[in-house]
Amino acid sequence: MRITLSISAMALAAAASPAAFAADSTDPIVIPIHNWSSQIVMSNVVGQIFEAAGDHVEYVTTDSQAVYESVRMGDVTLELEVWEGAFGKSFRAALDKGGIEDVATHNAITREDWWYPLWTKEACPGLPDWHALNDCAAVFATPETGDKGRFLAGPVDWLKHDQERVDALGLNYTVVNAGSAAALWAEIAAAEKDKKPIILFNWTPNFAEAVWPGEFVNFPEWVDGCDVDPAVGPNPDATFDCGNPANGYLKIAAWDGMKDKWPAAYAILQKVSFTNAQIAQMAKLVDIDEMEPEDAAAKWLEDNADVWKPWMTN
Repeated sequence: MRITLSISAMALAAAASPAAFAADSTDPIVIPIHNWSSQIVMSNVVGQIFEAAGDHVEYVTTDSQAVYESVRMGDVTLELEVWEGAFGKSFRAALDKGGIEDVATHNAITREDWWYPLWTKEACPGLPDWHALNDCAAVFATPETGDKGRFLAGPVDWLKHDQERVDALGLNYTVVNAGSAAALWAEIAAAEKDKKPIILFNWTPNFAEAVWPGEFVNFPEWVDGCDVDPAVGPNPDATFDCGNPANGYLKIAAWDGMKDKWPAAYAILQKVSFTNAQIAQMAKLVDIDEMEPEDAAAKWLEDNADVWKPWMTN
C-alpha cells in the first residue's frame, strides 16, 4: 500500500505548478480530523494535494463542534465538511464573531436525520411519516428502553438534539448514543441478519445508502429558527420540533488568515468541491475496503485525477 501512496504522490507532484506555491509559508497547514470516515479521507485527500504543491501539512484530532472556534482563532487552518444540519449553528456563531471564512460549497447535497433500513417498514408501515413512530414504539423497544422505542443516535459530540426533538414532538422514545460511526454500521449489519426493525441516525452522502437501502423519517419540515425560537414550528412551547434540513449544504471553512499565509493553498481550496458519489466512495474505501485513511486518500486521488488536477492550475 505504501507503493500506491508513492505513485500517487509522484502524480500529484507532476500536476503541481511550481510558480503556484512559491509564496506559501513553511509553517504547516493544520487540518482537523473528526470521527467519521468521509471527513478523515477527504482531509487526507486535500492534505496530500497541498503537500504536492509544496506545503507542509499537520493533522490534529479535533472536536467536530469546537473546531469552528479553533478555525476562527487560527489554531487549525480549515474545515472541509461543514454539514448544515449538524454544524450549521456552530459555524454561523463563529462567522458572527469573525476570523473564519465561508470559502466554498461542495456540489454534494446533505441530509442527516432519523433513518431506517427498508425491511423495518414491514413492521411499521406508516413510515416515513413521523406520526407513525409512536404507533410503532413497541417495535423498537429493547430491555434497555422498557416500553419506549429505542432510537440509536450518533456520538454525543455530534450534537443532533435528538432528545430535544423527542420532547418537543412527544415521542415515546429513549435516545441512546452510539460511540462512533462504526458502531452505527455494526448495528445495521447485525439487524440485517434477522431483518430486525431498527431506527437510527444516518446521513447522506456516505457509503451506507448503497449497502442498505432505506428511508429518512419525514419530520415537520425544517424552517429557519425552529432550533432557536419556540414560535417557529408546530410546538409553540419548544425548539427542535422539526426535522433537519432535507437539502442541506456541505461547506468548506477556513481561517481568514489562510489566504495571506498560504495563498497558493487557499487558491486550491477555493476550487475544491466533491459530489455525493465522490464522498461516498471516500467513506467506502475505509468502511468497506478497510484501507487506512491516508492510503484511501492516495487511492482516491489516483482514480480521480480528472477531478482534482484542474484545481492545481492558476
